[in-house]
Amino acid sequence: MWAPTPAFETVWDAPVMKTPTPFVGRWRIESMELWDRDAFDLLGPAHFTFEEDGLGTFRFIAVEGQIDCRFGSRDEKALVEFSWGGHDEADMASGRGWAVLDGDVLKGRIYIHLGDDSAFTAARDATRPRVGSRRKRA
Repeated sequence: MWAPTPAFETVWDAPVMKTPTPFVGRWRIESMELWDRDAFDLLGPAHFTFEEDGLGTFRFIAVEGQIDCRFGSRDEKALVEFSWGGHDEADMASGRGWAVLDGDVLKGRIYIHLGDDSAFTAARDATRPRVGSRRKRA
């Protein structure tokens, strides 16, 4: 009879990513390299939202997704790099992106796998309180 080896019985626990406080909250996209405000606000205010657990969401045009973040620094500025999965209209979509905190402004680039990429700037959304962790990593 087959029995699993100890290597198969070991469960690896992924480290829990904690979002650095300066990133936590909702960031309103103010500009995008490829699209004007009427376009990127098509489905409502375009934004990135970073939760305390290293996850988040975003929306611009008809692209919406969940983000999985890693944090560090670049040129002595706080950095977030992320992968994302979601939808572009009714089609599944994915990609990656990054942003740095430059004072009170988030500046970065988002990439759609096999599609467009665009620089963006965002400012903290003062109309929304900072968010907390609402879900747990798998």
